[in-house]
Amino acid sequence: MSSSRRLGPPDLPTTAYAILGMLALRPWSAYELTQQMRRSLNYCLPTAESVLYQEPKRLVRHGLVSAKREAVGTRTRTVYRITAPGRKVLADWLATPLPPPRLEVPVMLRLLYADQASKEDLLEAITSARAWALDRAPDALAQIRGYLADGGPFPERLHISSMFARFYIDLFEAIIDWCDYAEDQIRTWPDTANLGMTDQTRTLLEELEVRLREFADRDAEQRRHQSGRRAVMQHRLR
Repeated sequence: MSSSRRLGPPDLPTTAYAILGMLALRPWSAYELTQQMRRSLNYCLPTAESVLYQEPKRLVRHGLVSAKREAVGTRTRTVYRITAPGRKVLADWLATPLPPPRLEVPVMLRLLYADQASKEDLLEAITSARAWALDRAPDALAQIRGYLADGGPFPERLHISSMFARFYIDLFEAIIDWCDYAEDQIRTWPDTANLGMTDQTRTLLEELEVRLREFADRDAEQRRHQSGRRAVMQHRLR
């Protein structure tokens, strides 16, 4: 891709691209758009509702989205539609290099400084983290059952929606499994401070070393493959 291609206004945030993506599917009223954004993107891009209402207005000013007032009974509503420039900006953004993920997991912060508090405080934090993950299940289950029943609002995109759902269900399961494991381990601690290299800790670190060796081997293989591809491309360009 040429470095001269414009990727949209320089101050365009990720939320704006997410809204462009949603509008690429169909026009939405301001209320509908906010509700669908919360339904679809609350896990990967949690955003304040006020931002979801304001960001389309900025996209309108940039000419990436159009807004039209429509009558609904005795009331009116604003309906947003993506424009041709908006589709191009979205496509350009989707072709840019992917930034690293940013995970914010509050229970990990509580664990990191657990030696400054009581064991009971840490166990309570772990209980809360597991409860949060388990609490995702009812809504997620209803959504999956809706997909199976009638395909949901966008049945033509089920191949994408199901992969999206798989990632977050795996994540919820990982949080639940970790909480179960951590709770069992921490209950055996006499306290949260100054335990150091216990037999339990050494066993865990040795298990993690084995797992990370597998990751490292896979990374090395991927780098060799990428290096080989670059060498082939350079040879073809000579």
